[in-house]
Amino acid sequence: MQILEQRFLRGPNVHADSPCLLSVIDLQELYGISSKDIPGFNDALLEALPSLAGQRLPTGQRGGFAQRLREGTYLGRVIEQVTLELQTLAAGEATSPASYGRTRPVAGRPGVFRIVCAYQSEKLVQPAFQLAVDLVTALGNGEDFGLAPRLEELGSIAARHAIGTSTAAVLAAAHERGIPTQRITEDANLFLLGWGVKQKRLQATTTGDTSFIAVKIASDKQLTKTLLMEAGVPVPEGSVVTTVEAAQRAAARMNAPVTLKPLDGNQGKGVTVDCRDDAQVARAFEFARQYGRRIIVERFVEGRDYRVLVAGGQVAAASMRRPAHVVGDGLATVRELVERENENPARGAGHTNILTRIALDAHAADILRKQGFDFDSVVPCGVTAELRGNANLSTGGTAEDVTSLLPESTRLLCVRAAAKIGLDVAGIDIVCRDIALPLEAQRGAVIEVNAAPGIRMHQYPSAGEPRDAGDAIVQGLMGESDGRIPLIAVTGTNGKTTTTLLIAHTVRLAGKVTGVTTTEGVFIDGKQVAKGDCTGYWSARTVLGSPDVEVAVLETARGGILKRGLAFDRCDVGVVLNIAADHLGLDGVDTVEDLAQVKAVVATSSSRAVVLNAEDPLCVAMGRRAKPEAEIVYFSMDPENPVFLQHLEDGGRGVYLQDNAVVVADGNLHQELLRVESMPVAFGGRARFNIANSLAAAAALMASGFTNLQIATGLSTFVSNGRTNPLRTNIFDIRGVTVIVDYAHNPAAYKAMAEMARALLPGQLVGIVTAPGDRRDEDLREVGRVCGARFDELVVYESQSRGRAVGEAVDLILDGAEEAAGMSDTLHRVIEVGEAIRHGLSLCRPGDVLVFACGSSLQVFVDALRVNDPDSADQVAAQV
Repeated sequence: MQILEQRFLRGPNVHADSPCLLSVIDLQELYGISSKDIPGFNDALLEALPSLAGQRLPTGQRGGFAQRLREGTYLGRVIEQVTLELQTLAAGEATSPASYGRTRPVAGRPGVFRIVCAYQSEKLVQPAFQLAVDLVTALGNGEDFGLAPRLEELGSIAARHAIGTSTAAVLAAAHERGIPTQRITEDANLFLLGWGVKQKRLQATTTGDTSFIAVKIASDKQLTKTLLMEAGVPVPEGSVVTTVEAAQRAAARMNAPVTLKPLDGNQGKGVTVDCRDDAQVARAFEFARQYGRRIIVERFVEGRDYRVLVAGGQVAAASMRRPAHVVGDGLATVRELVERENENPARGAGHTNILTRIALDAHAADILRKQGFDFDSVVPCGVTAELRGNANLSTGGTAEDVTSLLPESTRLLCVRAAAKIGLDVAGIDIVCRDIALPLEAQRGAVIEVNAAPGIRMHQYPSAGEPRDAGDAIVQGLMGESDGRIPLIAVTGTNGKTTTTLLIAHTVRLAGKVTGVTTTEGVFIDGKQVAKGDCTGYWSARTVLGSPDVEVAVLETARGGILKRGLAFDRCDVGVVLNIAADHLGLDGVDTVEDLAQVKAVVATSSSRAVVLNAEDPLCVAMGRRAKPEAEIVYFSMDPENPVFLQHLEDGGRGVYLQDNAVVVADGNLHQELLRVESMPVAFGGRARFNIANSLAAAAALMASGFTNLQIATGLSTFVSNGRTNPLRTNIFDIRGVTVIVDYAHNPAAYKAMAEMARALLPGQLVGIVTAPGDRRDEDLREVGRVCGARFDELVVYESQSRGRAVGEAVDLILDGAEEAAGMSDTLHRVIEVGEAIRHGLSLCRPGDVLVFACGSSLQVFVDALRVNDPDSADQVAAQV
């Protein structure tokens, strides 16, 4: 087998609403062979992956995949299911499994399949797919396969890129509130919550609002104590030392048991409590020095260890923490008891699980020695052997929820402590005999204030009521906001850029900072920040990740949807302008119906409204797939369109053209918005395609809550020219010849452009046309037929051959043109674009109209002019 292509579909796509890996694979010699036809294949596969037998059939029946294997299924489908199962095995049962998969043959390519597999981690799914291919290939050829080491390697990958427990809890809470989240890179636990001006950043429990200075203060335990004392918060007295002799002197001065810990330590590292003589102080000092140069020696506060979580100025949870320990049974040694405890599935390395594995190290040996034990001691039945002096979960401790026991005075004290340090999220460590009593009544003290506190103990306590600490952090960070800014997505075959710019222009006039993506670039508040075709995933992310954007207006093209999926889980308003033949034969899109399925991703992702062309049956059909809560808003150039009229009769809203006026309607009230003559993009009513684009823009703005006055103001002030909307009906006068430069590149666009150009002047119409070479032969001929029937003189040039021989696409277009025109003397084959432009102009006389289509930029037109007519070139250049 051979993997031919792979791509990550990171957002809603034509296959699923969730992220998927799309792989194109050639089964080669295993094509056409069913699982039941390979001797021993099914048994070998189920022996290697017994859990496959538990997978469900699409009908929901358990044990389904084993049954499907016995009945016989093709190996592409087997690879799909194995990939899903390997991800689950590698990531662990605590992770939500990836369950969606789909396998389909590639038309016209026997043995080649598209396999789609859902995933939770990009870093995991690709090696999982490769392992599935290797496993199925080996078993399909009757070979042995050593799965265990490869599966272990896969598990290591999953662990390296896993989201920490605390981070996962916060993200889960954000998802529950409908807040969009995005992992900024797959290599870091850094996340974005929300979009645009409403976005916040998160790393574990450190937020974008967490003060850097506050974190520095919290990491300096002595400075923290100083500030807490100033705030009236009880803390244990102590001092900072750098030598063991100084530590012993400090302990002697206190004449009481002491605790030693590194000045800037965290997670309980290097902490030793209850040191009572010089020898214990010396050992504790050396242990602490492993984690920091300066050591705190402070009064040992007797009592239990508690952690209080403060988030957003409120106490969110409180836990009593117990140090790592085992309870004897009179038979097993400490070592055996620890091994037994570490087999608990809840325990894992570091912060990957609810609890952390207990370590048997020098510090554990020292703690055991104080109790009269060592690692090989048999602990009497019912006796507890402590293994740590601190109770941090990161050193193997456990926790019990005590939130309801906190007295009001302790709650206020903890909030005051967090505020004094300056932390929006803080873990307040308290030691006292009974947390239910005020601290001052029992000589309790705050011993630390922690930035980025872990919340595992609150989310998953070993005893007591779980507390949703993640939600408390989200509440403190986001308030009642869902983190979303208004998002309008525009798709269709033709008119996307102009419609997008019309909407964005109106939104800007209404005083909002816009983020816009088009085929010309990315624009933030009207300023270009990226250049090029920016209608896909990454460009949309640029806009949504910009901290100043208040409204996003995103041109969303077919290519971006197919290559990466949408960059958003949902939009407020989705606009589908039209569906016409273009880009067919690429990426599995072979018919206009297939193309409609791609464009429908925008429609089905819309949550507030879907704007659809009532005159396009494929657009109308999308309305049936819209979310139940999404309003359908139609636009129509034909006021008598039956779909549109029925929609209004049923109480729906829409925008239509009647007697050269744009009219908005809600079934009861029909109100003229503005006259066509007052819209510059309509070119006096001749550019009917731009009138349709304006209707769609008005409908989208109406659905987004803009007033009629705001919409009319926007439509009447947007000018489409070489500066504001390059290559979209840009009109120039070249020595009496009206030249239209446009990006038209498919039959529908050429038809509309020719219709508009013919209406401008009574002279002859000359076309300079082309189409990209990756279109099908029949599509290139259709471009020729449309143009040959509508232009008086036609010049065909080469734009992008895209795999064809130079001139091949030109000849196919000319074939179609000759078929339509019935003569060849008006057809001109000029391969080079500059020569084509000059030749086309040579065919014109003053009063004629020339259309130059599918150019890559206006500069191409300027450069071609400059060869023979530098003055006209300068004139055009001044307008772009």
